[in-house]
Amino acid sequence: MNKIYSGALFLCSVLGVSAQEVIWQKDIKSSTQDFLSQVTTTIDQQYLITGSSIRAGSGMMEAESKSQMPNASSQPNNGYDFHLVKLNQQGEEVWEKYFSGNNHDFLSATVNTQEGGFVLAGTSFSGKGLDKKENSKGGSDFWLIRINEFGDELWQKTIGSTSDEEARAVIQTTDMGFFVAGNVTLREPQGTSKGYGSKDVLVVKLDKNGKELSQLILGGKGLDEVEKMIPTKDGGALLGVYSRSNAGGSKKTENFGEGDYWMIKLNKEGKVEWEKNFGGKGDDHLRTLALTSTGYLIGGESRSERSGNKTVGIEEGTDLWLISLNERGEELWQKSYNFKNRDVLMGMSVLHGSDDRSSKGILLGGYTQAEGKIESDDETFWMLYLDQNGNEQWRKHVKGESRKREERLSDIKLNRDGSIVLAGTSAEELGKENWKIVKLGDKQIDQLIEKQDIKIYPNPVSDYAYVEIGFPSTSSGTTPSTGSGQGFEAEIVVYDMCGRQLQSLKTKNKVTKINTQNLIQGAYLVTVKTNDNKTASAKLIKK
Repeated sequence: MNKIYSGALFLCSVLGVSAQEVIWQKDIKSSTQDFLSQVTTTIDQQYLITGSSIRAGSGMMEAESKSQMPNASSQPNNGYDFHLVKLNQQGEEVWEKYFSGNNHDFLSATVNTQEGGFVLAGTSFSGKGLDKKENSKGGSDFWLIRINEFGDELWQKTIGSTSDEEARAVIQTTDMGFFVAGNVTLREPQGTSKGYGSKDVLVVKLDKNGKELSQLILGGKGLDEVEKMIPTKDGGALLGVYSRSNAGGSKKTENFGEGDYWMIKLNKEGKVEWEKNFGGKGDDHLRTLALTSTGYLIGGESRSERSGNKTVGIEEGTDLWLISLNERGEELWQKSYNFKNRDVLMGMSVLHGSDDRSSKGILLGGYTQAEGKIESDDETFWMLYLDQNGNEQWRKHVKGESRKREERLSDIKLNRDGSIVLAGTSAEELGKENWKIVKLGDKQIDQLIEKQDIKIYPNPVSDYAYVEIGFPSTSSGTTPSTGSGQGFEAEIVVYDMCGRQLQSLKTKNKVTKINTQNLIQGAYLVTVKTNDNKTASAKLIKK
């Protein structure tokens, strides 16, 4: 589990940024060693915080503390469980859920579905029992669970073999199905199974009901690890792999150095459409991917000088290395950025124009850490804003504070309204990691977001639509202490084309879900009126 803690950062340091306002902070207390893996933002701007926890009173805790067998009346599992906490737009807890097997189960990736729920993808060492409904396939397996927006299970699936599988990424595709990707480590000697190297990539395609449609193993003769996967516009997927393999096995491209970015484009059936390698002679580690209006953006860390197909050099330690590709995987540009020492890229967001089609800029977030030494200010959280061609526009950073307690960043998300959510763990002592989530408003980023007075999506709509209100608030819009959306209220009204009022609801949220299931096919008018008398209207089309 050490890799979860590779992103060390003092979350408290962000509070000192003059251009940033703490909108709210949520602390989820724990008496055990918890791991936070991801923040997933819903369409209506709520937040699912996910990770792995040992529940107080669980079988492992009781056995360790009382030297007895696990107590079946408490929580008779023997390790980590999937742990989920849903927060609303104001940072208030909506619900909390656990999914438990009878052994260790680690939740590593989550995706929000177009229907409003989520798919959870993790690694399970458990057999059938408790919440787990299928037997182990042998070793560790993928464990997928689909839930609705209230956290209720819709279906689950165990995928694996006699080898060890580790889930790393999950996406929903345009056909409403899913791709899950991870790694498989062979138990059998090489050549006696369908694997290729010491660690290979496993990609599984499922339909919306969890039925398995295809499996694909990808890899060279060495080690290949999935780092990221994103859905593509044509219904396929783009895989970002950290590769230490040369050509061989299924891999057709040669590595340029110790470790390369290996990009694999899958079509909607889950078959390889193209693959590309990017790297210099050193170690280059891919971290994240994003869609742009022209193709794809790849970001990670590089220790390579100008060599291989890397056309930019390195200044110090590790530098950020970004590559822009078109949809065929051909390079458009590559750039390098340096904050000194070891620069680690945590998140990347492409800012779009109001039409949601044109890319207008790129926002990167991460941290810098001194290598080979420990100092009170050796870590820096930074944000870097680039234009669509990768040219730096501005950067900002904050020095870390003294190490009064251990705090580590796990995820960073840029929201549609320009706010930022940071999530990580905070501990007064090792083994008692609280989850800490901070939502920040940033004036400089807010100015980059093109807002419409009212926006409806999806449109046309089948069942549920989301109404986004883009009016600037007359006040700051939030308070650091409560995050209650002080000063902002609105009424959303739906009319038919004859002017008859069909629905009306009041909201304090900038994004609100409305039910259109009872509307017949046709056009409707949605109006918004805020409590400071601002109004806007937009047309809604019901399929």
